[in-house]
Amino acid sequence: MDLTVWRTFVTVCRAGSLSAAAAELHHTQSAVSRQIAGLERQLGVPLMERHARGVRPTPAGEVFRRHALATLNEADRAVRAVRDLRDGVWERPLAIGATPSLAAGIVPEAVRGLLEQAGSLRWSLLPGLSAQLHGRVLAGDLDIAVVTDAPPGLSADPRVERRFLGLDEMVVVVPLGHPMAGDGPVHIQALADQTWAEDNDGSAALLRQHAARAGVGARIDLDAADLPGKLALVATGHAIALVPAVLTCALRADVTTVALVDPPTRGIYTITPRHNTHPCAASLHDRLAALFASARPTQDSYRPTGTASRELPECQ
Repeated sequence: MDLTVWRTFVTVCRAGSLSAAAAELHHTQSAVSRQIAGLERQLGVPLMERHARGVRPTPAGEVFRRHALATLNEADRAVRAVRDLRDGVWERPLAIGATPSLAAGIVPEAVRGLLEQAGSLRWSLLPGLSAQLHGRVLAGDLDIAVVTDAPPGLSADPRVERRFLGLDEMVVVVPLGHPMAGDGPVHIQALADQTWAEDNDGSAALLRQHAARAGVGARIDLDAADLPGKLALVATGHAIALVPAVLTCALRADVTTVALVDPPTRGIYTITPRHNTHPCAASLHDRLAALFASARPTQDSYRPTGTASRELPECQ
């Protein structure tokens, strides 16, 4: 089918009359009428009905309008993407999503490297939980999202491409005056009597699973609305908390970290739509992968309990 006719149909639906659509499209009213009639013959159903003030789509026409509009928008994005590639100018903004801990440090660092290569690239960063970001990628709101497989995990969705970046260990964040500040790695049993704060179900599940494997419980007595709220509860001495090691370089100055023996881990991935991929998405993934590789902890990063705390890698 000719997308020009689809565009005419969508315009008529929006304008509410053949004459208004004809004026907007710089066609004659009879030409618009012929296009609509031809589309109806192709589909075998009436798409428009007249009313006192003009025309409106029939129920079948409304169904077709929604799909036609989505197709036209996608076609317009495809044309823009090809022109951007042809001209070497990335005029299309890069919409990035990331979980809060990743948005706080490593993702902006990767974007900085990308900008050094791409130049004046417009971009935006939207923090959110992994399931939320997955939905935004599917909706076309995000070009790339950096997500984790922390509980409840990532769905195997054929509509997105998922690429592994690395494993991130979890650490315990405590206030500076905490008795265990400066120790590590420690067994979770040593923290069994502590009050914990959590801000999302995934992190809470990792903590409970880790404690259960050690035969102890974790008292998650305080709920925080978000990651900054959780860190505020820790800084003021109300609780301790489990946070990703990748966040260490972006922590506030009045908290510190304690490493765990055999810590829980989570996988970090990028997800991108399989179609209409942003030209810079692959480059951003590569820069993120390089940052994860350079920051990956080794056994030399740990010291015996009672000596200096684990030296976590700095932000690159």
